[in-house]
Amino acid sequence: MSIPTVAIVGRPNVGKSALFNRIVGGHAAIVSDEPGTTRDRHFARADWAGRAFWLVDTGGLVEDPHLPMDVAIRRQVLQAIDEADLLLFVVDARTGVHPSDARILDLLRDARRPWLLVANKVDDPGSTDFYEFYELGAGDPVPVSALNGKSSGDLLDAVVARMLPAATEPERGLRIAVVGRPNVGKSSIVNRLLGAERLVVSAEPGTTRDAIDTPMQYHGRELVFVDTAGLRRQSRVGEGVEFYAALRTRRAIERADVCVLVLDATAGLEGQDLKIAALAWEAGRGLIVVVNKWDLKEKDDKTAARFEKECVEKAPFLAFVPFLFTSALTGQRVTRILDVVLEVAAEREKRISTSDVNATLEALVARRQPPQAAGLEVRLLYATQVEVAPPTIAVFGNRPELVQEHYVRYLHNGFRAAWGWTGNPLRILLRRKAA
Repeated sequence: MSIPTVAIVGRPNVGKSALFNRIVGGHAAIVSDEPGTTRDRHFARADWAGRAFWLVDTGGLVEDPHLPMDVAIRRQVLQAIDEADLLLFVVDARTGVHPSDARILDLLRDARRPWLLVANKVDDPGSTDFYEFYELGAGDPVPVSALNGKSSGDLLDAVVARMLPAATEPERGLRIAVVGRPNVGKSSIVNRLLGAERLVVSAEPGTTRDAIDTPMQYHGRELVFVDTAGLRRQSRVGEGVEFYAALRTRRAIERADVCVLVLDATAGLEGQDLKIAALAWEAGRGLIVVVNKWDLKEKDDKTAARFEKECVEKAPFLAFVPFLFTSALTGQRVTRILDVVLEVAAEREKRISTSDVNATLEALVARRQPPQAAGLEVRLLYATQVEVAPPTIAVFGNRPELVQEHYVRYLHNGFRAAWGWTGNPLRILLRRKAA
């Protein structure tokens, strides 16, 4: 059984994202004084009193939305309400009852989902009057301060008390960060994979500003997709929301097991794409390159091979990375992404026996001896795999500091030829043999 889902809803700027951050114990959602900062549903795991649940942050609901983005936000919030097991209806205790609060309450009643009325910004219960919210007829308001954490434990006690009996705790899902420049189709690809419009999609670059955790099941495995805000060149990122979105993308890479780098087929591999790929590779994450909008590319039977070859020429480590040529618009080869993700994840966890590693090292050294330093013998004696995820091989010798970089690349390529580790960086550590 899946764990319960708790969705936070309310009008703009009542502190929904601040409350989200308070509950999950970090800064998973972007918080800003600008109304409407949260645009998508944002998932995170939370735990309280031995109970785990998904917490969902939603965009602020506005009355009579006319702007396309407001309409999209409303659609996302309504879907979050429909999928939730429990709703946290957040109101602003400082400003008091707002006409929009009553409109939102009507939506909750129509949805027939259980809810808790949360009066936020009660930083000092003795001096803040939140009792006027009783007139909404939404039950007893639970006072809380997302800013300083006052009464947050009481709120979580109430959340757990309203939940269904504890479900079986699932294993940690495989985390997949969908990364790439803005407007290359990351959200569209995730929507195709999930079979629903779970993320806001817009032609406006930079629509996705948070990293959004979205769980799904595939072949009996829990996958958690993180659709991330597009990384821009640093010179184009200001000090506002987009700065934090770019920072969050880097954090999403650090939290992921496998990164899916989405490219625009019509633009090719650009410098910023290389930077993002290098971030994931250097962080030790699995990597897949998905070339989206392939339906718009003029091509023949060799176009894909040429595209991949040009990418490898710009970044040689991409020779070890799977490429998929897809179209989120038509669905072409999109579901293949899930199979490749599982393949790369399996390669990531592959462990080779010490005897096999040593046999391969012996063959490589026999074929080509390490260059000798002036008057000093350099010998490589044995090797062993010391880590998985990413795979890491330690090679022991008498003078490891004298082994030249080109020879380390030779060992790297030899080990890869033997065992692959497709889609994953392979790290070689040179260590001195203990005396």
